[in-house]
Amino acid sequence: MPNKSLKKLYVDELKDLFSAESQLLKALPKMAKAASSDELRTGFEEHLEQTRGHVQRLEEIFESLDERPKDKKCVGMAGLVKEGSEVMEEGFEDAVLDAGLIGAARRVEHYEMAAYAAAREIARVLGQTKHASLLEKTLAEEKQTDDKLAELAKAINAQAIEEGSEEQYGSSPAGKKTQKHAA
Repeated sequence: MPNKSLKKLYVDELKDLFSAESQLLKALPKMAKAASSDELRTGFEEHLEQTRGHVQRLEEIFESLDERPKDKKCVGMAGLVKEGSEVMEEGFEDAVLDAGLIGAARRVEHYEMAAYAAAREIARVLGQTKHASLLEKTLAEEKQTDDKLAELAKAINAQAIEEGSEEQYGSSPAGKKTQKHAA
C-alpha cells in the first residue's frame, strides 16, 4: 500500500467498524425481545443475521491485510447502544416503545452508513478494490435496513399516537371518544 499513514487510518477505521458490529451482535437480541411489534421484532432478528455477515466481511478484509480486528472499542457505538438501552428502561410500552426503538436503531444505521462510506473511500484510494466492494455491499445493506425502519416507523408512530389518545380519552357507550376525568 502506498501510504503508511493512510493504511494505518484505514485499519483503525476497520477496527472501529468491527467493534461497532460486535456491540450490535449483543444489542440487537435485546431490542428484538423488547419490541412489541412482530414486524419490528422480525426486522431486528433479520438485521442480527445480516450483522453476522458484516462481521464476516470485516474479518475477510482483516485477514487479507494480515491484521487483527481487536484492540479497539468503538465509543460512538457504545454511546448509541447505551441510548437504545435507556429507551428500553424508560417504561414506555407497546407502540411508543417500538417508536423509541426505531429511533435508536435508525441512529445506529446512520452512524454505520457514515463509517462504512468513509472506510470504502479510503479503500478505493488505497487501491483495495475488493475491500471497497465488500464495504459497499455492507453499506447498501445498512441503507436498506434504514429504509425499512423508516417505513415501519410510519405505521408504528401512527399507532403510538392512537395509543396515547386512548390513554387520554375513554370511549363512550356510543363509541365516541370522551375525555377521562380524574376522580
